[in-house]
Amino acid sequence: MRADNRSLFRALDVTDHARLRVLMLVSEAVPFSKTGGLADVSSALSVSIAKLGHAVTVILPRYRESDGVGKAAGRCVVRVGGLAYDVGLFEASLGDGVRAVLLDCPSLYDRDGLYGDSQGEYSDNPIRFSVLVRAALDLAAGAELAPSVIHAHDWQAGLAPVYLSARVPKYRCLQATASVLTIHNLAYQGTFSENCLDTIGLSGDPSLRGAMKHGAGVSFLKGGIVLSDAVTTVSPRYAEEIVGVELGRGLDASLRSRGTRLTGILNGVDDAVWNPESDPFLPMPFSTVNLGGKLAAKRAMLQRYGLPTDDVALARPVVGMVSRLVPQKGLDLIVEVADELLALDLAFVVLGTGRAEYQDLWRELSARHPDRVGAYIGFDEERAHLIEGGADLFLMPSRYEPCGLNQMYSLRYGTVPIVRATGGLADTVEPYNGTTGKGNGFAFRDYSGAALLASLQEALTLFKDRDAWRRLQIAGMSQDNSWSVSAREYVKVYRKACNDAEKRVSGSGEQQGIGSAAADIRPV
Repeated sequence: MRADNRSLFRALDVTDHARLRVLMLVSEAVPFSKTGGLADVSSALSVSIAKLGHAVTVILPRYRESDGVGKAAGRCVVRVGGLAYDVGLFEASLGDGVRAVLLDCPSLYDRDGLYGDSQGEYSDNPIRFSVLVRAALDLAAGAELAPSVIHAHDWQAGLAPVYLSARVPKYRCLQATASVLTIHNLAYQGTFSENCLDTIGLSGDPSLRGAMKHGAGVSFLKGGIVLSDAVTTVSPRYAEEIVGVELGRGLDASLRSRGTRLTGILNGVDDAVWNPESDPFLPMPFSTVNLGGKLAAKRAMLQRYGLPTDDVALARPVVGMVSRLVPQKGLDLIVEVADELLALDLAFVVLGTGRAEYQDLWRELSARHPDRVGAYIGFDEERAHLIEGGADLFLMPSRYEPCGLNQMYSLRYGTVPIVRATGGLADTVEPYNGTTGKGNGFAFRDYSGAALLASLQEALTLFKDRDAWRRLQIAGMSQDNSWSVSAREYVKVYRKACNDAEKRVSGSGEQQGIGSAAADIRPV
């Protein structure tokens, strides 16, 4: 960092104790890097926390795709497992006062993929993300003011509570800093051979080894779950589901042990990006007052996919999907009833990439039904927005779904979601009730192709009633899934975690301030 400014938290009135200093530790964040929803969530949450008046700094790797981003702000030497890594610090803005620090270490981060390539996960991922965590903690320990809370996201940052518990001398000044871990998807646990503890400098403490022990190896995520001051996940329903054996993925006992310190907070929608009244990817804006622009979006979407745009095609309901093509997303249900689905009077537009068999499924269906199935294998931001804006229905038949963002985008754009009632999908989609007329979408519980098909047929029946359908659209568009609501819930978690951390160290006499890590930080 710059020699004359060791503050991670700029524009902060140090006398205002109501303002928190939040260090957001994450492996990806837009606009710098992205493989999935984690990148959207980490950025949007950071900005929303800052809008509430708190100081937020985001620390993440500087990958190949973010080369050229940021202004050089110094270097630091990060020591992990007896090795030293020379790391460049690049500073950029996320907007609204949020500062991002990107860690530049080409030998670790300048690669084709963020976590792996076509050959699989990188074998040195334990080192890559240990360096991320240690660099962040070193910078925090060398700052004039320590963070109030370190918010670690997923297994890649799960070692932050572990290292803080390891009693590393240079981190004594962080004893009163609270640690919060957010689980975005429990399926990804950062599980490695137990030998990696030697590599990352954690082999000498039996209690830490026990906290991370998982099956025949160790889990970075489990270490964070056990040792953090608070654990959150991305929807209330998912928080309930993962303490059970079925969806706990071997960590249910550890999660149950956290009791009330495990909280489910629903992800939000970034209104600056996902707003039909201002979306630059749509041909014209629309809102609850004037839905006319939705038909224009439908026409543009069909054209983009090379599908017919005559009056018959525009009148036919179109089902959209923007998804990773993996088993979690319920693609096997579509395989199960593909012929029945295409026998209905509807069209499909699909955007996604993933398992070869599911990519081939959509290519085959598109070849067999070129006038009613459009498939794009890959990702394209414009297509994603056009699908949300132009489709009539959005299908998410997930086997499990920690939160899901696309169903909330769909609600915002008047695209009625059809979902399986699990995780965040159940928290956000209220099934239509034909008696009361209440609801904002359709949901099925049984994980079966027959249940999916029945729910879709119910939706197609209501689609013919234009007044009822419009009421359903407006109900979804009127729902408040903004980050401002969720951010306030995170602040509540931060404050409780900070109180717990203060109690933990009360009477210890430790002072927060410039730590010995500052010796490893030098100007450009």
